[in-house]
Amino acid sequence: MRCNVVAIGTELLLGQINDTNSSWLGEQLAAAGIESHLQLKVGDNLVRMEDAIAVALVDADAVIICGGLGPTHDDLTREAIASIMGTELVHDESVAGVIREMFARRGRVMSDNNLRQALVPAGAAVIAQTRGTAPGLVCPVGEKVIYAVPGVPHEMKDMFERAILPDLLARSGERAVIKSRVLRTWGESESRLNERLDDIIDELDRIGNPTLAFLASGWEGIKVRLTVKAPDSASASRTLDAWDRRVRAEIGDIVFGTDDDTMESVVLALLEQRSWTFGVAESVTGGLVGGRLTNVAGSSRVFRGGVISYASDVKFGVLGVTPGPVVSEGAAAEMAAGARRVLGCDVALALTGVAGPDEQDGRPAGTLCVAAAFPDGSTVTTTAMLPGVRDQMRQMSVITALDFLRKQLLGSHAAR
Repeated sequence: MRCNVVAIGTELLLGQINDTNSSWLGEQLAAAGIESHLQLKVGDNLVRMEDAIAVALVDADAVIICGGLGPTHDDLTREAIASIMGTELVHDESVAGVIREMFARRGRVMSDNNLRQALVPAGAAVIAQTRGTAPGLVCPVGEKVIYAVPGVPHEMKDMFERAILPDLLARSGERAVIKSRVLRTWGESESRLNERLDDIIDELDRIGNPTLAFLASGWEGIKVRLTVKAPDSASASRTLDAWDRRVRAEIGDIVFGTDDDTMESVVLALLEQRSWTFGVAESVTGGLVGGRLTNVAGSSRVFRGGVISYASDVKFGVLGVTPGPVVSEGAAAEMAAGARRVLGCDVALALTGVAGPDEQDGRPAGTLCVAAAFPDGSTVTTTAMLPGVRDQMRQMSVITALDFLRKQLLGSHAAR
């Protein structure tokens, strides 16, 4: 069973609204074992809508259309579907009655144009509206089917779960599960990662299931996604576990987490396992590390705070850095030691560097010096050269520094 998705709305093309509906539907279809190979966005133009729906229907058994079912002149989904079905729109009095009742219940006056939502392509079935005024539609096109749902996410999700998914599963006659696992990596380019996994990719290409794909995600790293189709969730998990081990055996410790893990959530978890509190001293990143850490729920159990020592005299006066050049591993080490003292934390991470565009202390733009100070009094440092313009360098500094700390926590400072 294959079901494609078409999202309707000029606002989606203009970037005024993010198309979260299509991604949610893709996830739900995959979890039910229903393939979806195409997702399209199209503006509120009748001819272009008809073309997009027709294209989506060519290689699919079903199409789900989101949006364009409202009461205004530019809500044209009903007309587009009727054209593809080769039929007319007809007034459905039962739908009109529900709309009138909703307005009466809310004590509001109903405009006549709301009755546009009671127009239904002849031969289509209605998905009753329970959360809004627009009904959904189930529209047969030969042996295929078009579903139409409102673009409002909670209305769309309700109709999908209540009516569309059960209908798709009944039509498919087959139950299967498509399940994915994402391995989160940092420290290799996409081309180098591909090269290291060449043998595994060749083997997966031969057997066809599961599949492997790379998702480059900027300063979030590169994601390696494994996707398997299986009769049930348990067998899907077993297959993913086996290939997960194979991939990790090839690329080692650059895998820092899976699925929804972030570098900051992983580092915080490692620190919490050791019952260590944590603080940061930031120069080049200006608070970005602390912002990422505090975005993790429960971070207050570990994270005590940070010192944004952007000006050199703050490094000297607050953190006790020796006056002189501040873009060096030595300065980073003194910043980390100072952060431990000022914040009263067990572990501190410090970042200093040059975001650019100009050099500083004789160091070129892209220079990052990192230090981590630990409860045993030891301090470890490193220097990285990062690419990109100013904002990119600063964002990449966050994950680079946290990854450095992660490896220390898994290595010489692993829990005993």
